[in-house]
Amino acid sequence: MSNIQKVTDAIVAQGMLPLYFNADENVTIEVLRAIYKAGIKAVEYTSRGETALSNFTKMVEVRNAEMPDLLLGIGTIKNLQQAEEYLNVGADFFISPGFVPEVAAFLIPKDILYSPGCMTPTEIIAAENAGVKFIKLFPGNMLGPDFLSGIKDIFPKLLFMPTGGVDTTRGNIEGWFKAGVSAVGMGSKLISKQLMADKDYATIESETKAVLNLIQSIKNK
Repeated sequence: MSNIQKVTDAIVAQGMLPLYFNADENVTIEVLRAIYKAGIKAVEYTSRGETALSNFTKMVEVRNAEMPDLLLGIGTIKNLQQAEEYLNVGADFFISPGFVPEVAAFLIPKDILYSPGCMTPTEIIAAENAGVKFIKLFPGNMLGPDFLSGIKDIFPKLLFMPTGGVDTTRGNIEGWFKAGVSAVGMGSKLISKQLMADKDYATIESETKAVLNLIQSIKNK
């Protein structure tokens, strides 16, 4: 099985992609352990601060030692240099807030999943023509499930994942799955700044487990 397929299957199977960033290395690792215990097999860490690369390097080290079946992705990739840096330290997949053609050209021939953020049919077409198969609809709360319902028929071979403003309620998640998403990206509504500040890893674990179960019940209906 190709690596792109392996990552795609993992994200689709859990029906969600948790994403977070914390400047503190220790908090970063403890959140990772908490969501892994909850059943997460693919996670996105966002490259949003000075410590992101060193934290991610540590995440790879801990993953290799403790969680060999966990796939670690890096988000907020905006240029080729970032993609090269994170590939060198062991990122399994890459996510952008927008479509970056040179990143697609760098990663896709290496059989590495690249999921760019897209907001218009024009951007989705550009990404599809560059070989992208997994589209991040961003920002999800601005676009809404109706947007996906309206365009999905034009893109039968693509998988879609909204990120941004997706919350943990059944109504919100169900609306997206009815519209035809393959997964939802879950950031601060799941792994909140407050929970991380409080180092409340038990709640992060239980909330993540609850959302995983909710998504399975929606998918199995």
